[in-house]
Amino acid sequence: MDDTETGEQITVMVVDDHPMWRDAVARDLEGAGFTVVATADGVAAAGRRAAATRPGVVLMDMQLPDGNGAAATAAVLEVSPDSRVLVLSASSERDDVLDAVKAGASGYLVKSASVAELLDAVRATAAGQAVFTPGLAGLVLGEYRRMSSAPAAEEGPAVPELTERETEVLRFVAKGLSAKQIATKLSLSHRTVENHVQATLRKLQLANRVELTRYAIEQGLE
Repeated sequence: MDDTETGEQITVMVVDDHPMWRDAVARDLEGAGFTVVATADGVAAAGRRAAATRPGVVLMDMQLPDGNGAAATAAVLEVSPDSRVLVLSASSERDDVLDAVKAGASGYLVKSASVAELLDAVRATAAGQAVFTPGLAGLVLGEYRRMSSAPAAEEGPAVPELTERETEVLRFVAKGLSAKQIATKLSLSHRTVENHVQATLRKLQLANRVELTRYAIEQGLE
């Protein structure tokens, strides 16, 4: 079992303005083998502590006393661009979800999730996957599909052509499925799916699965 699967080596910062909730989440993470390097209670504190600790994953609440989770996400990624932000919020409102994603969040989980779901989501986020509470991925896809259908101001550069299978895999990536889940749905081996993902990353000149997911959303794939 590798480090991503056990939680070892994955550093996490928890941003939430409720001390009891923040401490409880930190304890659950530490108990599962993650390393909680910092906690913060607002936008300003999140930016300062992210700059000091460079966490691998940031668990981000949307309601903060000095701003919102979208502003805090932008502040964190400005000082720690390699961090991945997973929103963990009581709100599933459309505007909150879209604002978080536009600010750079990799995923969005509502607080009704179980501890096991949260731990799995942190592992997946650390591995570069986009994680959404069921139903929210469709909301994000719909918004970006609407945006992509609007007339462009000017014609952009040509988009690299993907094979039919690469496009099929990309559609599932956009829905937040892992490589193993995609392999099951398409009756392919895990390695074959990974090869298609890597080929698509090279063709599109993208760095990781998070960027690939955003590309798929922007192209209106589902």
